[in-house]
Amino acid sequence: MSRSKSAIQEPTVISDFKEITKMRLSLSVVFSSLAGYLLGVDVIDLKVLVLLAFGGYFMVGASNAFNQIIEKDLDALMDRTKNRPIPAGRMSVNTAFVIASIFTVLGIIILYTINKQTAMFGAISIFLYTCVYTPLKTKTPISVFVGAIPGAIPFMLGWVAATDNFGIEPGTLFALQFFWQFPHFWAIGWFLFEDYKKGGFFMLPTGKQDRGTAVQVIMYTIWTIIVSIIPVFGFTGELKLSIVAAVIVFLCGLFMLHYAVRLFREMTEKAARQLMLVSVSYITLIQIVYVIDKFIR
Repeated sequence: MSRSKSAIQEPTVISDFKEITKMRLSLSVVFSSLAGYLLGVDVIDLKVLVLLAFGGYFMVGASNAFNQIIEKDLDALMDRTKNRPIPAGRMSVNTAFVIASIFTVLGIIILYTINKQTAMFGAISIFLYTCVYTPLKTKTPISVFVGAIPGAIPFMLGWVAATDNFGIEPGTLFALQFFWQFPHFWAIGWFLFEDYKKGGFFMLPTGKQDRGTAVQVIMYTIWTIIVSIIPVFGFTGELKLSIVAAVIVFLCGLFMLHYAVRLFREMTEKAARQLMLVSVSYITLIQIVYVIDKFIR
């Protein structure tokens, strides 16, 4: 009897741990960091690669846990979040705080063993996400702009981990992921508009599912495309892109732009959801193309 009960409870504990740290999101962020590292490194150091993966996961997991502690009452109001561990009563705030604190300390220590700048940017990311972005979400649409800063750090963090230097190269990687986040999160804010409204979150730039928001989605998608092909022109130091890779990147951007324009035309939640899914595929493909191009160029 006790074994059966344990078997039932164990997946719940594991799934709650995954949820409080948002494992899938954290792993996608780790992927970005590793891509940035491969772009910046001359000789791959597996030790640094592993440290970056664990350190990056701990930092993102900590940010997500702190976020869910702060927003626990609002999460209880929304359909998509009401079953999270804290609002559902499966995890106490104290437990979540311990997890977040341990992850923060471990993350900073691990990233510090790579180099000081990597640890610094990791710490800045946690601070901005937890202490600035999270409180602003219920006050102003500018929160998306603030949240895009820690969200853009992972890609360039990998380069900094590889080179211990912040310059035009990681700055370009930062800019690429920074601009990409606006159409991505506005698409999410669009198709979850009614649910977000229950929690009092302001995610769309105009505060409404209107043409103004759709136009800005298109404009930031265009900026994303422009930044993504800049390395082909030789302006970005050691960060380079071949003509073939630039064409592939550009075509991927046009594909995402197509869905941004579709949102403008249709103004539907379905179109917004499609744009969100395409944007996730876009940023992943771009990073893969950048890395492959470096090693075969």
